[in-house]
Amino acid sequence: MTQVVLLDNVEHHDLRLITRFAPDLGDRVNLVLVVPTEFAEVQREYPILFRRSENGTFQAFALLGFEKDENLYLDDNGWHAQYIPAMQARGPFRIGFRQQDGQGGRGEPMIMVDLDHPRISRTEGDPLFLPHGGNAPAFERAVETLRTLHSGVEASDAMFAVFAEAGLLAPVEINIQFDETARYTLPDFFAISEEALSQLDGETLQRLNQSGFLTLAYCALLSKGNLARLIDLKARRRQNL
Repeated sequence: MTQVVLLDNVEHHDLRLITRFAPDLGDRVNLVLVVPTEFAEVQREYPILFRRSENGTFQAFALLGFEKDENLYLDDNGWHAQYIPAMQARGPFRIGFRQQDGQGGRGEPMIMVDLDHPRISRTEGDPLFLPHGGNAPAFERAVETLRTLHSGVEASDAMFAVFAEAGLLAPVEINIQFDETARYTLPDFFAISEEALSQLDGETLQRLNQSGFLTLAYCALLSKGNLARLIDLKARRRQNL
């Protein structure tokens, strides 16, 4: 259940944000949507993979685990990574759009809050607003996270169009086997093809570089090295069962 409303510093002056990460706060997930504006941070911690949505467009994801509802970076003591993907870090906050009278388009962006989200409280956590007015640090962090998402979503279509035109997206199936009884297969993913990237002609490389998407392609390619870390985290968790 959700109750998404426009965040108001008068009506919601006493709202608090629970900033810890825990299974009971909705953080036990094995995939998180990520956007181009955070690829540099994401690739240091997580594998970046791609999938087609139901309408055929591509989306990027950080892989957190091999099973449904498995986050190998999360335990009872928190989320053990230097960077939390923005879609997860945003918690109860959303971007809405206020339509101006007589104007088309999406309108003016506004910050919305889901009052039923488990991170929202009036008794626990960090205040969103200062006692005598103004935004508290928790609110400012939320705004910055939403900015990352907003600009990243706007850049996604252009990035994937360039990747597809350059032939950089290749299907990949991830198969991990620990023993005869534990095997994990993750189908329907795409990844940046190292071979295709290495064979790009000068004109395509220049176009990718000028658009800023060449760096993002390398971020996604390099992020595949984090798969070994995930496997190690899974092996350790299996040993502790």
